Amino acid sequence: MTMDMMETFRQTYLEESFEGLDVMEAGLLELPPGEPDNEKINEIFRAAHSIKGGSGTFGFTEIIDFTHVLETLLDEMRDGRRQVTQEANDVMLQAVDVLRDMMTRLQNHETIDEERAAEVQAELERILGTSSDGSSAEPTQAAASEPVTVQEAGQGTWKLELIPETELLQTGNEPIRIFRELETLGSLNAIVDDSSLPDINDLDPEKLYLKWTLELSGDNIQEDDIREVFEWIDGDGAEIKYHKPASTAAVSEPDVSAVAEVAVTQEPALSAAPVPKAETTPAAAPTAKKATAAKAVAPKQDSSIRVDLSKIDQMVNLVGELVITQSMLSQFGEQAEQGGDNTEWIDKLKEGLTHLERHTRDLQESVMNIRMLPVSFAFNRMPRIVHDVSQKLGKSIELVMEGEGTELDKTMLEALTDPLVHIVRNSIDHGIEAPDVREAAGKPRTGTVKMAAFHQGGNILIQITDDGAGINADKVYQKAVEKGVIEEGQHLSEQEIVDLIFHPGFSTADVVSDISGRGVGMDVVRRNIRGLGGSVEVKTELGKGSIFTIRLPLTLAILDGQLAKVGSETYVFPLVSIVESIQVDKSLVKGIAGQTELYKLRDNYIPVIRLHEKLGVEDARTDLESGLLVVVEDNGERAGIFVDDLLGQQQVVIKSLESNYMKVNSIAGATILGDGTVSLILDISETLSGHKGGSLQHSAA
Repeated sequence: MTMDMMETFRQTYLEESFEGLDVMEAGLLELPPGEPDNEKINEIFRAAHSIKGGSGTFGFTEIIDFTHVLETLLDEMRDGRRQVTQEANDVMLQAVDVLRDMMTRLQNHETIDEERAAEVQAELERILGTSSDGSSAEPTQAAASEPVTVQEAGQGTWKLELIPETELLQTGNEPIRIFRELETLGSLNAIVDDSSLPDINDLDPEKLYLKWTLELSGDNIQEDDIREVFEWIDGDGAEIKYHKPASTAAVSEPDVSAVAEVAVTQEPALSAAPVPKAETTPAAAPTAKKATAAKAVAPKQDSSIRVDLSKIDQMVNLVGELVITQSMLSQFGEQAEQGGDNTEWIDKLKEGLTHLERHTRDLQESVMNIRMLPVSFAFNRMPRIVHDVSQKLGKSIELVMEGEGTELDKTMLEALTDPLVHIVRNSIDHGIEAPDVREAAGKPRTGTVKMAAFHQGGNILIQITDDGAGINADKVYQKAVEKGVIEEGQHLSEQEIVDLIFHPGFSTADVVSDISGRGVGMDVVRRNIRGLGGSVEVKTELGKGSIFTIRLPLTLAILDGQLAKVGSETYVFPLVSIVESIQVDKSLVKGIAGQTELYKLRDNYIPVIRLHEKLGVEDARTDLESGLLVVVEDNGERAGIFVDDLLGQQQVVIKSLESNYMKVNSIAGATILGDGTVSLILDISETLSGHKGGSLQHSAA
């Protein structure tokens, strides 16, 4: 097996383990204290067991050791020997965090944080050492002296017979790795039986012809632990025979001659089927060095995506249709080369081109659909955030999630997670009041944070709603004056005051905490979401709560655009931002001295933005009546962008201008048009917010 293939399997295991950790975390968050919920405990246990089982294949001993303690605690709950407590739940959630960090580091070929893992493992072992009521779980001296208990503990030498099927290696199971796992329980002596090994000419390298007799010695070796090692192959790839230690006396007073015999047979046995102990327990220093070296040469891991098979089938069918259309068009080309007066093929060519256009658009939508993931990908982190933050602040919070099946581009979902975390943490910290304060205000003691995702037009809307205290506009105004964000006495509408929370460095927190309040949150949220081509706005009502609305395009890669001419340049307006296009009536134009031109559009005045002035286009029209106003909207604010003329509408593929050239104000990206020319795509949000002239919309007198 090549190293590349082994690395692929390794990454696949890690990705599946991340999914298992998500299952564990969700299960632990829903696990109520008290009598264990067997169905939920089994679900968590299975996820932990799969992670532990797979880790042995790749030699991740740190994960095996750590997960074993967690598994033991879950097993006691599963068997009804232990109640579920809040303390145990919290420590198990910390264990999930440690495992996630371990796997992230392994995925990036980095050194595991053993110190953090040891701390949490010690906490798990401490809980294991106490009963559910908090008393010590250590056995009494009388109980420990009973012969039955000693025999149950499995003191002495276990004799195990491993008789594999010849196809065992083809299932991905490796006896040597199983031996290494057994060595973690005690001292192992492996005796190989190679009597079934065929002649070299008849040997199939993919088959296993060996059998083993294993002698496992040590104190307190549990039968369940031994059977667990063989669980993956026992009865399914191999026959395992278990022989318990004969008696306690045999262990306490071993026969010297028997020991000598084992010592004599051990050397040739291990040479026939080596079990390299030195690799099992390497020194700490070489391990760190090896991990560092691996990090230096490790290739960059590409992220992957799970795709529903029906989406792949649809794409394959569309490619088949394209091949048929291409074959049809090739025939027309041959007919054109033959010449003559027969022009019937021209109509068929037009029909073929129509088919080509339709199939190409369907294929494009199919390919884009593969990148789409449910928004639950980003939502699933929130129950843990709510649990941790509300517990730290002593608040009771209920999280409600709706529309988790709404799909969004994978790249956008990954970038959306951090802004969502910021908003949810702020809603809990600043928004939701303490239980006593809520009760005094006539509200339920438990606050509610609701996350909802839904489609609206060509956008996805994500709303985070809380029923907390709302945002105090007077307090925001005073803070803004103190920080020099605005001047004393400056007139702003209530909504404009509330929007100041997105100003860099602004915070209304009375006490700086590790939850929020350092003034580095909401401005980052707005900047990140604008970087995705979206917008964020907040509506609030004092005493009732707040609603944060994030508006995002469906995808970052393709845009429905309206082409507009400005001088010799062609610009692309995102179609979803356009409200209407109008011819200018000069009698409705009103100038504000030193600020801007306003245009009276029905009951409101909207500012006029001359695009040729903003972007420095010299040969453009300057007379408003000779061009058009494209009325655009962003965040509820409107403006009229003056252009020479409108051209056609088309879908454009967005190319990053920042990564290929540099960041240009008011430009979201670039695209290549059908004639091969480059056209710039306008960033409507930045164009409007960067326009000087105060409020972008005024009521007509």
